[in-house]
Amino acid sequence: MRALLSVSDKRGVVEFARDLVALGWELVSTGGTAEALREAGLPVIPIERVTGFPEMMDGRVKTLHPKVHGGLLARRAHPGDRAALAEHGITPIDLVAVNLYPFRETVAKPGVTFEQAIEQIDIGGPSMLRSAAKNHQDVIVVVDPDDYPVVIAALKAEEVTPGLRRDLAAKVFAHTAAYDAAIHGYLTQDAPGWPERITLALDRRQELRYGENPHQAAALYAASEPGIRDLQQLHGKELSFNNLLDVDAAVAAVAPWAGSDAVACAIIKHTTPCGIALGRSPREAYERALATDRTSAFGSVIAFNVAVDRGAAEAMRDLFVEVVVAPAFADDALSVFGDKKNLRVVRLPAGDAAGWDYKRIRGGFLVQERSRPAQAAGEAGWKVVTRRAPTDAEWRDLRFAWAAVGVVKSNAILLARDQAAVGIGAGQMSRVDASFLAIHKARQQGHDPAGAVLASDAFFPFADGVEEAARAGVSAIIQPGGSVKDAEVVAAADQAGVAMVFTGIRQFRH
Repeated sequence: MRALLSVSDKRGVVEFARDLVALGWELVSTGGTAEALREAGLPVIPIERVTGFPEMMDGRVKTLHPKVHGGLLARRAHPGDRAALAEHGITPIDLVAVNLYPFRETVAKPGVTFEQAIEQIDIGGPSMLRSAAKNHQDVIVVVDPDDYPVVIAALKAEEVTPGLRRDLAAKVFAHTAAYDAAIHGYLTQDAPGWPERITLALDRRQELRYGENPHQAAALYAASEPGIRDLQQLHGKELSFNNLLDVDAAVAAVAPWAGSDAVACAIIKHTTPCGIALGRSPREAYERALATDRTSAFGSVIAFNVAVDRGAAEAMRDLFVEVVVAPAFADDALSVFGDKKNLRVVRLPAGDAAGWDYKRIRGGFLVQERSRPAQAAGEAGWKVVTRRAPTDAEWRDLRFAWAAVGVVKSNAILLARDQAAVGIGAGQMSRVDASFLAIHKARQQGHDPAGAVLASDAFFPFADGVEEAARAGVSAIIQPGGSVKDAEVVAAADQAGVAMVFTGIRQFRH
């Protein structure tokens, strides 16, 4: 029996090869893999002895040869294939262990040139994998090093079943499809317009207990881009479907302050903030965010843009929290959380990631550029449109409110004072109702809207929302502008002595 081993990821390959030799297999290998096996004292036939040709063109050509692919594709039960093997002196290959050049890892590195990326497009590897997978009835094909022990166990038990062969072959085609999708994405990333075809390659990370409701089955799949693939759960029971939705929203809520000196905390319920604030420490940021709406914070997901310390963890002791998510946790904070068995603790960086955003609709996807905090925060297009300009204190709160309102479900109104939300009106069908709700929520929690600033994620279509805010004592408003009734809206602000800033950019979140 002959096995061909040619891997970029050499994890476990020596042990795998050693087990094959012990079972009486003959090893054929290429380049660096052959060298690693020889250094381990294993007998190896170099690929050039099989093909009769040396590796050439800096390794671009080494396995693209009939003596390789004939050995892989020959059907053992087919008389014509057996005759062809004998006529051309081709030895069948019964097992292939191949993994591919690290294309995705290479292009993810900063400063990689186009030429360097192109050289990481594997040709021989996918060709061997596909040949072996096509002929999996006769050839065992292994693309994932984690499958080496499974294959060895089956060989030792002499139970390499048709089902196992098919599963390994299916894994190959999923792997090469994802590999090709990564190359396609790289080659089209700077092309003008939208690509004619988008291929999504998603890896299952875990099955979930259920979906949004107990009668719905669910699983978590991750793309290759930064994000949910980087999640590390440090404590607590399994994350649920709804937990993961809220974790994603929570990380997005503190992303505007990622990498800054500001300490931000967001408290999320049903993917929208019920509290968000800045503070001088994680504990202070949390306490100020909690003050936004203590009632709604029960059963929430809480996110920070900085490491969580013991002080913040102690402050959360008395609140039922589903998940705490942050880029890092101090050991003594984890010890505090350890007393709460139902609390999930998740490490996940917050960042201003570029990329595409996908919205699922029946039979397809809507695809858009991801809305990034840095895009919305750019003040170059902002302008004061009222007679009165904001004071320095109002400017500070307007900047905070504009960053915070971008993660609130539309129609969205957020009231802020001293860089903390004091009232949030989310998901309303009319903007005046969103204004009313934000004011109502503020008063309900003991906050006086007088002197607060207001951020609106989209323009006011009528003056009524501004009038509602002015009656409550709101002193300054930030909004995109762009309504046909902007003049009436600005006039209402002027009449009430409210300062107003247009940003020129909308922040809808459906």
